[in-house]
Amino acid sequence: MIDEILKFNREFVERGDYKQYVTDKYPNKKLAVLSCMDTRLTELLPAALGLKNGDAKIIKNAGGLIMSPFDSAMRSLLVAVYELGVEEIMVVAHTTCGACHMSFGEFEHHMLERGISEDTLDTIKHCGIDLDQWLEGFHDTHQSVINTVETITHHPLLPRDVVVRGFIIDSVTGSLEEVR
Repeated sequence: MIDEILKFNREFVERGDYKQYVTDKYPNKKLAVLSCMDTRLTELLPAALGLKNGDAKIIKNAGGLIMSPFDSAMRSLLVAVYELGVEEIMVVAHTTCGACHMSFGEFEHHMLERGISEDTLDTIKHCGIDLDQWLEGFHDTHQSVINTVETITHHPLLPRDVVVRGFIIDSVTGSLEEVR
């Protein structure tokens, strides 16, 4: 698959197809969106929000979560605010998310099947990594959005004038519901 992508990329550049996407690093709408990496949202999310290339910083991870105040998603949001002029942040979860009910218990079986040894898992646990917490998803999408919005809003390094709001997007229609 990667070789096919590389072939396509060479042709894309040769044809000059990239020209329609040229922009700078600053988001035109001064907006950052934290959302899930779900493939259904790849094109649906920006289309449903009316965003074009260059309009917003879109940060994606499994579940669209801030797992801790100092994780990589929060780091990206702080960079977006301080370096790129972001003034508003949207947290956008979605219906039928795979991270809902996700747990290390599910992953452990698959990891062992794929050749990760019990010794490796034990070593990680002994290093202070709580795999149950680290690979835990969520059980209530609304509450997950509320928790993430609160973590961002109350972050000690986020300026108080940054607007943070949470939403759930329908994975099929793109309809947004604000979570308060």
